[in-house]
Amino acid sequence: MSALDWNREGLIWPHRNASQFIEAGGARWHVQRMGAGKPLLLLHGTGASVHSWRDLMPLLAHTNEVIAIDLPRHAFTTGHNAYAMGLGPMAREIAGLLQTMEVTPAAIIGHSAGAAVALQLALDHGYGGPIIGLASALRPFPGPFAQIFPAVAKALFINPLVPRIFSGTVDLTGGAGRFLWRSTHSRIDAEGLACYRTLLKHPGHAGGALAMMANWDLPGLRERMGEAPNPMLLVHGGNDPAIPPAWAREAQGWLVNARLEVLPGLGHLAHEEAPEKAAALIAAFLAQHG
Repeated sequence: MSALDWNREGLIWPHRNASQFIEAGGARWHVQRMGAGKPLLLLHGTGASVHSWRDLMPLLAHTNEVIAIDLPRHAFTTGHNAYAMGLGPMAREIAGLLQTMEVTPAAIIGHSAGAAVALQLALDHGYGGPIIGLASALRPFPGPFAQIFPAVAKALFINPLVPRIFSGTVDLTGGAGRFLWRSTHSRIDAEGLACYRTLLKHPGHAGGALAMMANWDLPGLRERMGEAPNPMLLVHGGNDPAIPPAWAREAQGWLVNARLEVLPGLGHLAHEEAPEKAAALIAAFLAQHG
């Protein structure tokens, strides 16, 4: 399935003038860069894109160079094999991109599944700096769901009709706004909602998100989490239905050097609802950990 068209769907993307396309590892990556100073790498979650950093990114760019990427088979990044969408392979692809760009991040900020990718970069590719996980998706599904959920996602993914059916029914089920509220309990601005609606209605992007879920291995990451010495800040919305705060507290206990901050009343997209709060916590954490 094709990716979104930068000259059609991309016309509404925030910070379009900060975008560039980089060839690395046989793929074409969509990257946004702004600011100057030590580089911060931003990794979005499953089904999102660089647009999710639209308000937080400029705040961080006051003191740092900020680099946000569309993950493999998401939004405007193209050329990745659908069956190389697991946690380990995705971290390897990103490490290759960073090598091509000649960038060594001073810190990595990951939202949801992006936080798991950051930890995988630490475990497999020698990244030793601070990690900030926003609504971190680190805890495997409880009990047999850990095996059942990826199997179901994979079964859906191998049916080429499923992404088209999903994207075609977004408006029939109440639209992107209702879908986001049910799944995140976050209320975001019209600009962000327009981007999510564009993504949710595109079969290629939906297929990329399904491929990512089908190949994800959180139980494997769980087994190795304690090996990562990186200082880590977990920032979590107190009203997050996708990853309950209790799961975040549990994941904190598996990490050797982690602190948890809960933001009351915010949902899974807390950094989009309250970017100033997220930026302040990130700045304080980075000041403490260099």
